[in-house]
Amino acid sequence: MSTLTMDRPGQHEEHKRRRNIGWILAAVGIPVFMVTLDNLVVTTALPVIRTSLGASITDLQWFVNAYTLPFAAFLLTAAALGDRIGRRRMFIAGIAVFTLASAAAAIAVEPWQLIAARSVQGLAGAAVAPLSLTLLAQAVPDRMRSAAVGIWGGISGLGVAVGPVVGGAVVEGLDWSWIFWLNVPVGVLAVVLAATVLPESRGGAVRLDPLGLVLSAAGMLLLVWGVIDGPDHGWTSTRVLSMLTGGAVLIAAFIAWQWRAKAPMLPLRLFRSRGFSLVNVVTLTFSAGAFGSVFLLAQFFQVVQGLSPLDAGIRTLPWTMAPMVVAPLAGIFADRLGLRNLIVAGQISLAAGVFWIAAATTTTVDYSDLVIAFVLAGIGMGLTFAPISTMALASTEENLRGVASGANNTIRELGVAVGVAVLASVFSSNGGYASRESFVDGIVPAVMVGAAIIAVGAVIAAFLPGRKAAGS
Repeated sequence: MSTLTMDRPGQHEEHKRRRNIGWILAAVGIPVFMVTLDNLVVTTALPVIRTSLGASITDLQWFVNAYTLPFAAFLLTAAALGDRIGRRRMFIAGIAVFTLASAAAAIAVEPWQLIAARSVQGLAGAAVAPLSLTLLAQAVPDRMRSAAVGIWGGISGLGVAVGPVVGGAVVEGLDWSWIFWLNVPVGVLAVVLAATVLPESRGGAVRLDPLGLVLSAAGMLLLVWGVIDGPDHGWTSTRVLSMLTGGAVLIAAFIAWQWRAKAPMLPLRLFRSRGFSLVNVVTLTFSAGAFGSVFLLAQFFQVVQGLSPLDAGIRTLPWTMAPMVVAPLAGIFADRLGLRNLIVAGQISLAAGVFWIAAATTTTVDYSDLVIAFVLAGIGMGLTFAPISTMALASTEENLRGVASGANNTIRELGVAVGVAVLASVFSSNGGYASRESFVDGIVPAVMVGAAIIAVGAVIAAFLPGRKAAGS
């Protein structure tokens, strides 16, 4: 009897700790889900928005790009600011601004108003994505970090997966503005949770690096803009070459300045770690190959098989929903199996699934012939999400986790932009939208290239440090 009595306080503390971690996961997970969802939710609503607002084709492109550009360009900047003024403070500000921008997008009556609101959404989202992971890593015990990051990866993956489906469902059942109105109550709840549950933390640097902020943000903006415009305007056009060259020069100037700055926003000693350097290369190849392929395959079901955007989104769910299940499991077993082993297995599975899809794609392919390949690719993504993020954090000093998360997220977003642009160019060089046959002629070699890019990442992942050398 006395033994049972003595055990109760410990059991109570363990129960309380788990409950607190649940609230912490909700506080960081709900905002990151909202931000990742809005990256893709508008794509399926574009035809309806075009009619409602009288938008041009150029306007439609900017409804998407106005979010993507500032989001990718300011991830590193937002993480650096959070390290200096307070990560929770910056995180909450990002959620609040994102919520207000969502309301502004919902009441837009002119294309330029929606474009402006989307750009503010992207800017605010850049403060949410990297800091959510840093705040989570800071708030949970080391022994539970891999599992917590796995659940975070599943939540983030869910936003990517259901974005097109939610957009299609809302448009078919409600007015398109509800895509954005839904963010308002969710955003209010997220602010309250973050303010109540999350502890404040800061990075090592206390001074701002204004020149570094300007050089990194402007350089990333021009690079991503140039990559996005490449397929439409031509890679050798003056416009695209000017942006790519200008972006590269600014990034080079940023790196040179970081060597000299007394309080650099991106301490270059981060890249002395083999784990951090290589895991970011794998992040780039993974994002480029996977998301570039998803971009084209989502269109395949609409263009070749004549399905609605909602039905096309549902067809991709075996791929895009699998990470929601697999990523938390990868986080739970990461310490036992090793981060490198999970990442290598994930990249091999993903490359095999994408190659299978490309090889099986024809104008008359039956959906049942693609399902197993979609699941294989989804498992690969799920095995990659959490271990990549965990290794990026584990390979750095504790006070540099904020900027490490920002750098890893920036590289991921750059990979998405590069992947979509490169695969779209391969697609255009071999086929087009003129007919179902022409679309298949373009998508097969493009997705093959996507599989090859992922396979390169699998080889690089094999050189990541093992379990006992994650921080090397």
